[in-house]
Amino acid sequence: MRRTLYSEEHEAFRKAFRAFIDHTAVPHVEEWELAGTVDRQFIRAAGENGFLGFEFGSEFGGLGIEDFRYNAVMTEEVVASGMAGDLFSMQNDIIVPYLRDLATEEQKQRWLPAFTRGECVTALGLTEPGAGSDLAAIKASARREGDELVLNGQKTFITSGATCDLAIVLVRTGERDGRGTTFVAVENGTPGFERGKPMHKIGRKAQDTAELFFDECRVPVANIIGEPGRGFGCAIANLPRERLSIAVAAVASARHALELGLDHVRQRSAFGAPLAQLQSVRMQLAEMHTDIAVLGEYVDRCVLALNDGELTAAEAAGAKYKATELQWEVLDRVLQLFGGYGYMEEYPIARMWRDARIQRIYGGANEVMKDLVGRAVVG
Repeated sequence: MRRTLYSEEHEAFRKAFRAFIDHTAVPHVEEWELAGTVDRQFIRAAGENGFLGFEFGSEFGGLGIEDFRYNAVMTEEVVASGMAGDLFSMQNDIIVPYLRDLATEEQKQRWLPAFTRGECVTALGLTEPGAGSDLAAIKASARREGDELVLNGQKTFITSGATCDLAIVLVRTGERDGRGTTFVAVENGTPGFERGKPMHKIGRKAQDTAELFFDECRVPVANIIGEPGRGFGCAIANLPRERLSIAVAAVASARHALELGLDHVRQRSAFGAPLAQLQSVRMQLAEMHTDIAVLGEYVDRCVLALNDGELTAAEAAGAKYKATELQWEVLDRVLQLFGGYGYMEEYPIARMWRDARIQRIYGGANEVMKDLVGRAVVG
């Protein structure tokens, strides 16, 4: 069936974005994987070409476009290109709502122009050593002293943590009978704020992931983002968009992996004939093709629901867990079709396979996603 999610404008945007990353990113994939991070010059180039913070208004350097289909186009092309890193999904899909919807006008003037120029890489500090999918368990804290907040604690597994210029962190501030949490923006260079070295991961090696440390870190009260004491609610409200972003990437990854598998089985011969002529292989291809088509339609519907402000937390959780489970199944089956070659790093399927493992963990572990859906079903 013909896919109907995108208009001609989206496809024109896809063509321009793909040309950009093919020229400026793809040639450097190996280099960035070894370095453990994406080059800052590329990030600035992305900003100069309008690919960062385009949802912000023109007064901040954006385009005022609030249509998640453009985000989905970028995600799909990043996956298909083999480009390393989570730059665009992190900055555009996850960070943007916090700054667009919660920041004051003064804060926007301070941070958004640099964000859209690619000069302010931003990280979101939620996870802690003892609090992952359970955000209510965070212990990082901030106490108020005059016009300052004094932060103490630690965040871990933070995307762009080692290179961020601005970290938006969730800390416990004690309002509402001790349960209150607040988002605070901490700028790099603030005394008492330390960015850890990039952590060594199984996959996604070009995306730096690090710990953040706060030791009597003094931040102006003017850096509070959103309503004090209501940070947890803001985080929960933004999670459906983050989880949908993961689902879009998962379906795109499964779709691209199947394309790689099809090319391989058409060319690779065994026992005197192409692998594609084996019934067992064709049955696997049929299953993967149908599963991707069905789930892809659901995720497309979720994108439209998000645009309309109707995507529920349970729908996003279901999309996230189901899409990432399918992604893993498809990648593993396609790698098997490649045989020994699939285990070699020079074959794209190998990198895709190892990079995909985290998808079922971050954004909320899939076990938690299933519980969210189950609660909604039970009522």
